[in-house]
Amino acid sequence: QVHVVESGGGLVQAGGSLRLSCTASGLTFDAHAMGWFLQAPGKEREALSCISWSGGSAYYSNSVKGRFTISRDNAKNTLYLQMNSLKPQDTAMYYCAASDYRYASCRLDDFNYWGQGTQVTVSS
Repeated sequence: QVHVVESGGGLVQAGGSLRLSCTASGLTFDAHAMGWFLQAPGKEREALSCISWSGGSAYYSNSVKGRFTISRDNAKNTLYLQMNSLKPQDTAMYYCAASDYRYASCRLDDFNYWGQGTQVTVSS
């Protein structure tokens, strides 16, 4: 059984930083593309950033490009999202997900295994 668990969320002031982590078990971590997604209250879940199985390619949404960095440590079965220059509009539940593909386009439908999410709140 696959388990995906996010951590690292919290309350931060605008302009601050947070690093989210995601561990995945029950799968061969380095065979899967991984991604971060967010869902704000009353809105649909959307893609933030995705990374290929090796970490060699990554996608960022326009809203986070230049501020967030996705990375992975396959030896630790862990995915990261470094978030800098946070804005109040970044406030949302952040989800980690694994795809059955080695490369994923960051479409939600490409991702099969989801965590429960970690809340990020950015105060102004």
